[in-house]
Amino acid sequence: MSDRVYIFDTTLRDGEQSPGATMNQEEKVSLARQLEALGVDIIEAGFPAASQGDFEAVQAIARSVSHIQVAALCRALTKDIDRGWEAIKDAAHPRIHTFLATSEIHMTHKLRKTREQVLEMAEAAVRHAASLCPNVEFSAEDASRSDWDFLAQVCEVVIRAGATTVNIPDTVGYAQPFEYGELIAYLIKKVPNSKDAIFSVHCHNDLGLAVANSLSAIRAGARQAEVTLCGIGERAGNASLEELVMALHTRHELYKLDCGVKTQQLYPSCRRLSQIIGQPIPPYKAIVGPNAFAHESGIHQDGMLKNPLTYEIMTPESVGRKGTEMVIGKHSGSHAIKSKLTELGYVLDDAQLAVVFSAVKELADKKERVFDEDVEALVLEMVYRRRDKYRLKDMSVFSGTGGVPPHAAMVLEVLDGEQVAEVRRHTSFGEGPVDALFKCIGSMVGYAPALDRFQINAVTGGTDAQATVTVRIEHEGKRSVGRGTNEDILVASAMAFINALNRLEKMREEKSECPTI
Repeated sequence: MSDRVYIFDTTLRDGEQSPGATMNQEEKVSLARQLEALGVDIIEAGFPAASQGDFEAVQAIARSVSHIQVAALCRALTKDIDRGWEAIKDAAHPRIHTFLATSEIHMTHKLRKTREQVLEMAEAAVRHAASLCPNVEFSAEDASRSDWDFLAQVCEVVIRAGATTVNIPDTVGYAQPFEYGELIAYLIKKVPNSKDAIFSVHCHNDLGLAVANSLSAIRAGARQAEVTLCGIGERAGNASLEELVMALHTRHELYKLDCGVKTQQLYPSCRRLSQIIGQPIPPYKAIVGPNAFAHESGIHQDGMLKNPLTYEIMTPESVGRKGTEMVIGKHSGSHAIKSKLTELGYVLDDAQLAVVFSAVKELADKKERVFDEDVEALVLEMVYRRRDKYRLKDMSVFSGTGGVPPHAAMVLEVLDGEQVAEVRRHTSFGEGPVDALFKCIGSMVGYAPALDRFQINAVTGGTDAQATVTVRIEHEGKRSVGRGTNEDILVASAMAFINALNRLEKMREEKSECPTI
């Protein structure tokens, strides 16, 4: 038996059937090229008989890749198979993939056909497909709920008719890992000509077992896994490509199997999909989620600092991520915060570290995420404290739907210690009230920092809730975070922007006071 597992990606077909995951032709071609760079063996490009648009997209994909197989899905009907072949015939490595249901519930209620009729249809469909293309796959839809003996009979017939791959799908995610593995082992042993075809698995995630079922089937002898990026697909989705591949890779001593996927392209591929369909990768998604290599617990952070293997079974770089992220939050320990400060270039004594540690804990109780700029701001305020340079005195903002554009008028005090050294007044127009405010402030201080982040959170519930606005700005390579809280969102926005400017001014002063060598 081969020690190679073939990766069949159906993101562009089954994955696109996921609600909200529709892609246009250009997006499909772009993703197909990324899948080729990822190193999958087969792309299922679509269902050409479904529509003219699907046909043209499959045809475009077939012509755009050169190193991998391109499959077209077809019902077990001559017209579907002919249409599918027409779409992929220009591919360097075409495959016709035809399917027919084999479970009693599907045959009785959906197909309204007997077992004998299904056998005849399956054999005729594969024989016709094989007359067009030597690379033919047959799928027994709802195989996991089919009678095992009848399923073995179907496999024998389609292999004899010319199928080079036989797929045994868990179409509704019903199977359990142990029984699914037993089913694959049974078929490989029972079907007389099983050695003449590769057995494949296509698992859905309705019970959350798609990857587990696929791995169980692979251990039992299946040598093709049908998967999607991020596990997208109908209902609860499909087996996740990145999870299955990294299970084989991380536990190689257990499976002793290889595949052609370049693991460093896993995260870039999932990110490309996310950008195309406009759906973010969930935070807790294994392998590629934002939190997959993030550590906040003080115990975990301490272990990671001593040896990454304590809490990471794979490296972020191995899947195309930049590196481990030490998340500073209320669960962080002093070692993690000290490490973060060292990373940011600050060397503090124990007393200073204790002050900053306490301030970080207090801040983490108030906000969901503590950024590097927050930590730096706390160091500047708690350790290298200087008084603010700017203070909001008064402001007025106009916004509406009429012909007058949004504008803001503001009075800003420039401080020298506790004394007001200067009062500045200005009015600016903007695309909206917040834009007008920030432009007005920028005009008064003499420069306009870039706005990286603008976030509003309600402190309490109700329409009279106070709002906390967080902004992150950048100027001349330095970043600063500012916050403001007020029952008026616009006032809170101005306070946050000025707060960030004051912190930025402190950083600029620090830099100017450094001796030149």
